[in-house]
Amino acid sequence: MSVALIDYGAGNLTSVKKALHHLDAEFVTPAAPAALTSSKAIIVPGVGNFEATAALHDGWRDEITEAVDHGVSLLGICLGLQWLFDGSAEAPRLEGLGLLAGTCALITKSEQRSKQGESGLFKVPHVGWNSLHLGRSSWLLDGVKEGAQVYFTHSFAAPVTDACVASTTHGIEFASVVERGSVAGVQFHPEKSGDVGLQILRNFLDRVNEVR
Repeated sequence: MSVALIDYGAGNLTSVKKALHHLDAEFVTPAAPAALTSSKAIIVPGVGNFEATAALHDGWRDEITEAVDHGVSLLGICLGLQWLFDGSAEAPRLEGLGLLAGTCALITKSEQRSKQGESGLFKVPHVGWNSLHLGRSSWLLDGVKEGAQVYFTHSFAAPVTDACVASTTHGIEFASVVERGSVAGVQFHPEKSGDVGLQILRNFLDRVNEVR
């Protein structure tokens, strides 16, 4: 099995590589979109501004979409999760991959929480450990317990839609794990989330092996 780890200059590639090495996964960082034809899975990592995803419009977008149409598993990490959606308010002129409906938005405090006087607990960016609230059944979260702690660093987040299989609350509730068919994404960094993060990456790799 060969996993394509997409390098589009959006960071955190080294830490993801280390996690994949730890799990004995075979992976490549393809130099051109056409190389995806030989991959059984694709991981799109990334941190920072949604503008960085502009680099994925040079052929990558079409090849990734075609690969997913042919059953290739796709995992988005942090910015990679946000790219799975229609777009983000952080860069309105850019389209996301559009595999999941909805637009990512800046994390803000809900009106109810503001009335409760929780101003001292709310900061953006959302950086640090936070818990997962599990929703519907999920192959990506197999073996992950309710309330599991994972590591986040982001200012924008995806909405809670029917694709959400786990949510997290920081000011507002947002989708921290999404899944639809062979397409999945995590807002946090599994490669920096200890055993829980490794379990999630292992689940992704196991699914790829099952559908080969």
